[in-house]
Amino acid sequence: MAQEPFIVCDNLVKIYKIADLETMALQGLDLVVAPGELLGVVGPSGSGKSTLMNILGGLDRPSAGRVWVDGQDLLKMSDAALNRYRRSKVGFVWQQGARNLVPYLTALENIELPMTLAGQSGRKKRQRAEELLEAVGLSDRRNHRLAQLSGGEQQRVAIAVALANNPRLLLADEPTGEVDSATALTIYETFRRLNREYGLTTLIVSHDPNIARHVHRVVAIRDGKTAMETVRQSALSDTAVETTGGDGEAHEEEIFEELVVLDSAGRLQIPKEYLEEFGIKGRVRLELTEEGILIRPAPQVAHSAEAVLNEMLSAPGARRGGALGRLVAQLRQRAGHIFQSGKVQTGGQ
Repeated sequence: MAQEPFIVCDNLVKIYKIADLETMALQGLDLVVAPGELLGVVGPSGSGKSTLMNILGGLDRPSAGRVWVDGQDLLKMSDAALNRYRRSKVGFVWQQGARNLVPYLTALENIELPMTLAGQSGRKKRQRAEELLEAVGLSDRRNHRLAQLSGGEQQRVAIAVALANNPRLLLADEPTGEVDSATALTIYETFRRLNREYGLTTLIVSHDPNIARHVHRVVAIRDGKTAMETVRQSALSDTAVETTGGDGEAHEEEIFEELVVLDSAGRLQIPKEYLEEFGIKGRVRLELTEEGILIRPAPQVAHSAEAVLNEMLSAPGARRGGALGRLVAQLRQRAGHIFQSGKVQTGGQ
């Protein structure tokens, strides 16, 4: 029997409005995450990564679409239910150590704080905090405050704080963004170990190009939609030992396969370099072959918005009277302003 997904995002849309300006941070994003999966989320600044994390964490609500986490519909939750969801289901790790920890508390006290706020007390609370410190490898730093910990140690304490209330989902936003590469490896290893030991579904937002080596799968977001996936697999290969009497030895190799995501509406984002190499722009032809679907460039019969409007303005009907003439006159009057203001993008850009 197939396992039910832990996270399902279906055609997720998020629109931010500031004054009269609307920005679509998510434009129909689809995502499915299995229980216990360790997932990396990458993409350029402004692609929608942080918006997605805020929605999954219950910090923000989507404008449209569906989002389910652990069987709960976040879009239909009341404010009170969403507060309970954040406290009991989700752990957060932010990039800045100061945002994760209280500077005047020790490492142990920082881990105990969420449990205290949740109403826990006594020996169980202390035992849980010590267990988590042991899990992130910092038992010997239990009595150190923020200023006495390195950047990597602060992040590992922050991970322990995020797990204090036994969440099912761990969200980490650029947890290695302010540490060196050696420390980043330690932090990634901490995430992997906790993922194995606690069965935590974990999402890590990162700009690290090597994150694929540390997670089960990487999803790339571009323009508010899932664009690519990189799947890491292990395979055994036989390598001959070139010595007298040497036997072949089996070695485990990591294979990374990059896939283009096809969303629920049948859309896919073809890499820009592919489009440029074959001169594909505007329209394409789809052909069914024995191996699949072939995409070919099509003659560009369509003009840009500016060319179409100019053609309308120069048409014979533009010189005639009546309603059509008045309409075209209005269009001619406004055309220059439209193109100068940049409200119509030309050339397919």
